[in-house]
Amino acid sequence: QVELVESGGGLVQPGGSLGLSCAASGIIFGINVMGWYRQAPGEQRELVADITRGGSTNYAGAVKGRFTISRDNVKNTVYLQMNSLKPEDTAVYYCNAQRIVTNRETLREVWGQGTLVTVSS
Repeated sequence: QVELVESGGGLVQPGGSLGLSCAASGIIFGINVMGWYRQAPGEQRELVADITRGGSTNYAGAVKGRFTISRDNVKNTVYLQMNSLKPEDTAVYYCNAQRIVTNRETLREVWGQGTLVTVSS
């Protein structure tokens, strides 16, 4: 069984920085795409950024130039560095992994439990 464990959320002032990390547990041979989504109160969940196993990245327009996604394929961990944070970045951030190859099966998609990021003065 694969579990995604997130860490790094919290309260930060506008203009500040925060880093998130998400580690996949289990006997994993590879993960195709890892990414971050967010959901603000009353809003739908939306893609923030994702990254392929080969390192190709994709960002939502609202975060491009401010957020950086990276991953460690050995540790099966994905990171999100968030700079120049704005109040509108406030949301629950969810880690996502797609096509996870384990020793027992290939999973289509797994979600983390979410971590709250609050940008406020």
